[in-house]
Amino acid sequence: MKRLNQYNAIRLFVIAATLVFAASCDDGNDRFGDWETESSTAENVNKNDASVNENLARLEFPKVKGGSGNIIVTHSVDKYGITYSLEWDCNKKSQRWSCFQMHSGYPDNNVGRTVDTQQTGYPQDPDIPTEYRFSTDPFWGTGYDHGHICASEDRQYDKLANTQTFYLSNMQPQRNVFNAGIWLDMERQLQQRWNRSGFRDVLYVVKGGTIDNASQILGYTNTGLLIPKYFFMAILCKQNNKYKALAFLVEHKSVDQPRDLAQYVVSIDYLEQMTGIDFFCNLPDDIEKEVESASKSQILKDWNL
Repeated sequence: MKRLNQYNAIRLFVIAATLVFAASCDDGNDRFGDWETESSTAENVNKNDASVNENLARLEFPKVKGGSGNIIVTHSVDKYGITYSLEWDCNKKSQRWSCFQMHSGYPDNNVGRTVDTQQTGYPQDPDIPTEYRFSTDPFWGTGYDHGHICASEDRQYDKLANTQTFYLSNMQPQRNVFNAGIWLDMERQLQQRWNRSGFRDVLYVVKGGTIDNASQILGYTNTGLLIPKYFFMAILCKQNNKYKALAFLVEHKSVDQPRDLAQYVVSIDYLEQMTGIDFFCNLPDDIEKEVESASKSQILKDWNL
């Protein structure tokens, strides 16, 4: 990919600042603001700098990579606040992750899939400048599915929120056997078993594919689309002011994989070592250390796997 020249780097910085400022202003109608951040005064040396964008202090956010080649985009709807946020790599034209919350503040509405992709295709993300994204849909004709990162089923309480999950910025290329197989099983585990009032007050979720290390990239499609070798989910559960966390890490294969989810469970610490991403960095350090270093046996017990 062509590297950003000095002019574009400066321009991108201005655009990014505008986007993150707009995103923070959008949050004014969020009725669930008391769930968004950790108010503890305990030490936190690795938290995001939220001085420009207050959304970066939300617990679902990992440590942003930042720099002139990356931007943070937050999508929201007036009635329910933030739908999800993502970090976009402008050089690779690929998203690093999407993050979002799940809690009882969202109604049980089911608006269904609001985008008929066969008729209209997948929409461009209006908040990503045209020069930093593909001009046409790069998935078509490649043999790869449009793999949702924040799933359509996670945001069916509102028509606009659901439409936002179909933005191309929330997609990664996935083989159909993977997308409709083990990835779908993990999504259903999150949606149907863990997103319940008896299990959580809030779930903080980060999902994505590996795009940063050459050894964790399968290759590129004939349209230039980066193909991750691994996909992950990092999930933090808060209930009664107590926290627990787990991660799924699964290789992106073109064959059906075993459906026993326990075998894909890893600690947050391990996922951080693999991906280089610092998850749940906005937790106070003592809580972060405890939940991220849990043993696999403890994780399986805590999460009923």
